[in-house]
Amino acid sequence: MDVYIFAAVLEIAWAFGMKMSEGFTRPLISFVTIALIVISFFVLSKSMQVVPVGTAYAVFTGGGAVGTAIIGMTFLNEETSIIRVIFIGILITGIIGLKFVSGDSKKAQSEERAT
Repeated sequence: MDVYIFAAVLEIAWAFGMKMSEGFTRPLISFVTIALIVISFFVLSKSMQVVPVGTAYAVFTGGGAVGTAIIGMTFLNEETSIIRVIFIGILITGIIGLKFVSGDSKKAQSEERAT
């Protein structure tokens, strides 16, 4: 798993933890949530050493938003509508597209340095 995708998974976990902490009134869940926030930002910072900042941050925030929306619809009884699913699909398409384009630009930069 790419490190910035792992950062997005951690973002989903801490967003869910925030909901479960009930405004940070549940100490154990609050502690775990804060730890996940710190770890996710650390992993995000490490991913920025490997990929462009725009790609890393877009995957982190976009992936976190998509995952959190899906978790909300699946486990928290949040509204599920066709238009919401369509927009989640648009987000996923954008994230994949940005990753694809960034991969090509990074490869091109490596090839330029080699010559």
